[in-house]
Amino acid sequence: MADMTISEDIIHIGASDKKIDLFEGQYVLENGMAYNSYLIKDEKYVVFDTVDEIVTDKWLKRLNEELNGREPDYLIVSHMEPDHAFNIGILAEKYPNMKVVGNQITFNILSNFFDVDLSSRKVIVSEGDILDIGKHKLQFIMAPMVHWPEVMMTYEQTEKILFSADAFGKFGALDVNEEWDCEARRYYFGIVGKYGDQVQTLLKKASNLEIKTICPLHGPILKENLEHYIEKYQTWSSYEPEEDGIFIACSSIYGNTLKAAKRFAEILKEKGNKKVVVADLTREDWAETIEDAFRYSTLVVASSSYNMGLFPPMEHFLDYLKERNYQKRKVAIIENGSWAPSSGRCMKKILQEMKNLDIIEPILTIKSRMNKQNEEQMNKLAEELLK
Repeated sequence: MADMTISEDIIHIGASDKKIDLFEGQYVLENGMAYNSYLIKDEKYVVFDTVDEIVTDKWLKRLNEELNGREPDYLIVSHMEPDHAFNIGILAEKYPNMKVVGNQITFNILSNFFDVDLSSRKVIVSEGDILDIGKHKLQFIMAPMVHWPEVMMTYEQTEKILFSADAFGKFGALDVNEEWDCEARRYYFGIVGKYGDQVQTLLKKASNLEIKTICPLHGPILKENLEHYIEKYQTWSSYEPEEDGIFIACSSIYGNTLKAAKRFAEILKEKGNKKVVVADLTREDWAETIEDAFRYSTLVVASSSYNMGLFPPMEHFLDYLKERNYQKRKVAIIENGSWAPSSGRCMKKILQEMKNLDIIEPILTIKSRMNKQNEEQMNKLAEELLK
């Protein structure tokens, strides 16, 4: 289980849900989800964010235990998405003297969700403002579009802690022992991937801070080897490949295109490329395939034709990539069609709408099933990709 201890004055009061199977109604969860919330006990008591509806009872019980009859002085709202903000109304009603801290956009969005009058209780902050609560000084850092417009982070100056909102988060409950990179990567490219420029701006701000601990709204508290996590975000947000390898994304109706994709993977390995990954888009979690497309330096798309167009699993995959600003990769195209192959031109059209892609010509065409000529073509294409 992740160590969620922060310090004597700063306490994790979040909760995990192991039963949830979909996050945001679309991301498959095999190991549940963590919803983090934090409490600082100082001259003033400060709550950082609430939690999702599904863990409300656990969270309220933990918060009440830590407050021990005391009313919190402030609620800081880092992000208005319901998985963090669902209980703002409940907390505001329960503690009528508690002030709510956010930026102007926070309160614009908050009124969409809650019928609660905060006019005399809201504290509007902007970039660089500091809230003095005693020993601890809280500096606010605006992070618009990482990944909503109102997002802000808080830097606790005394203990050098960054409360990072959704940044540096991952899928998975807190009692799951799993590698951070994989589920953080899938989380990042699924949810934040479109906003690389905004993440880069945030990282520049963070580079001016001495950070000893990162407290995200999902996943474990990060205390050691922070350079690793920051470096990952630097790579991901700049759209640079994380590894030198080839990802083959395949959408096959009857299996012939998939057989060709697997044979091409074998040829690539025979020619010395040790890292080749094949994904069947008709069966695999779409977010996993997006993650791998961004992870590796080269992409091969192989698809059946369908209704004089493109087989939908491949079309969806490419649209997801385009939406997330996929770029800076070498790409090869393999199409299959029994009488009038159409998938190649359709894939190329979508790929050409993306930027900074090196699309290898010509398109490799298979007529129904792979033959000896196709294998020869694959050998030449493999040599081109491995240059």
